[in-house]
Amino acid sequence: MLKFIVIGVALFFLFKLFKGDTRKKDKFSDKDRDRLIASGEMVKDPICGTYVDKSADIRVKDETGVHCFCSFECRDKYLKRLAPGTEE
Repeated sequence: MLKFIVIGVALFFLFKLFKGDTRKKDKFSDKDRDRLIASGEMVKDPICGTYVDKSADIRVKDETGVHCFCSFECRDKYLKRLAPGTEE
């Protein structure tokens, strides 16, 4: 019976250790994301508002500049807005 208690306590501490590590990673990634947004390395998707890397592969260039998108769906919605007579 003592073995099960010791194993249970050890598993609990391992769980807490990994859970705390995950929380630190989330905070660290939020700080990194905020820094990248402030520096202009990440830009806001004009359709859904998600921040994407400025060098993203999905881009559209129009008269207002270059727009980066998180997905092809967002890009297609943006292109439909640009095309005359195809309002959503």
